[in-house]
Amino acid sequence: MRNQEKKKPKVLFILHLPPPIYGATIANVYIQNSILVNTAFDSTYINLATNTKLKDVGKATLKKPLMFILMVFKVIKALLKDKYSACWVTLTATGPAFYKDLIIVSVLKLFNANIVYFMHNKGVSNASKNSFKQMLYRYAFRNTKVILSSKHLYQDVQEFVDERNVYYCPLGIPETRVEQVPQLLFGKVEKCRLLFLGNLMREKGVLVLLEACNILKERNIAFTCSYVGGWSDVPEVEFNDLINKYSLGEEVILHGPKYNTEKVWFLENSDIFVFPTYYHYETFGMVNLEAMEYGLPIISTPEGGIPDLVIDGTTGYLVPQRNAVQLADKIEILIADAGLRKKMGEYGRHRFKTHYTLEKYEAKVVEVLASVMGNGDDYVPSTNKNPSDIGINYG
Repeated sequence: MRNQEKKKPKVLFILHLPPPIYGATIANVYIQNSILVNTAFDSTYINLATNTKLKDVGKATLKKPLMFILMVFKVIKALLKDKYSACWVTLTATGPAFYKDLIIVSVLKLFNANIVYFMHNKGVSNASKNSFKQMLYRYAFRNTKVILSSKHLYQDVQEFVDERNVYYCPLGIPETRVEQVPQLLFGKVEKCRLLFLGNLMREKGVLVLLEACNILKERNIAFTCSYVGGWSDVPEVEFNDLINKYSLGEEVILHGPKYNTEKVWFLENSDIFVFPTYYHYETFGMVNLEAMEYGLPIISTPEGGIPDLVIDGTTGYLVPQRNAVQLADKIEILIADAGLRKKMGEYGRHRFKTHYTLEKYEAKVVEVLASVMGNGDDYVPSTNKNPSDIGINYG
């Protein structure tokens, strides 16, 4: 047994971990805590994040350079100590963070590391129109492998990465749904209940949804809309001013961020999930997975890999971005047809169970890494281990 343990491939994971909490950091925590992944590989983890609050993303602070210097030393120390079969990096696609990540990548390249990127965001195709950035991208992607969560995202990197070097790994989340929770959130259910779940960011479509709510009210349609999430770049004052302007005080309810059982409560006590994102970094929309697990029909947009999750007309609807009228139209259709809501929700739940559970995500991560390291189908990791037997290193 000990000889087998020594043969476990070493993998260096350099990835963004919370805080702050958002889709990519949650997906990375799942890997960090995965018994399957950490049984298959001798894993070392280094946190690539220099932000501790969502509002600090993209902003310069005095603390960030010090955190980054420490991070570089951790990477160098890890590379000097061990020979890794693969180095997994959650490369930021654009912006100042790309240049930060590129320094880490340069260190890995100096050590001739086997680099594989998991792209949790996008924007390469637009940013590379600049000739200088194009040169940097060519350097960054040269002799590397790339993991994408959806085939819809390949076009973003196709100029720099041959598809033979691309792996597709859909994200997954743990199953949390239990027996149906009694309908307690709004007492007796007389109005259709809409739910938005996520950070209250402008590009997530929070104000587009608010405008759609105004349209629904003007059409004399009864509903409530719960916003569950923390404030981001939309000022609370601006949001409340719009609620007052549209006279939506009885329809729109702000609940703040909710986690674990509190979040489950909202998922169990809603009828329609609405996520009208136009976020330029959006790749997958993990909140859609949560809605699918709880059997909610989803109205979203064709951003990133969301069309893999929301099958238009089957598990919900995809609407054009920033189009409050069409968003309101689709919401109205679902409000009027409880049978359609149930049918779409059930199909979405089946799709979640078939493709997007945490177990399937973890297994795909192991499969992809085995392929990156050249083990392919011949590599079958043993999973019959006690979690306490797993050795995990933290750089």
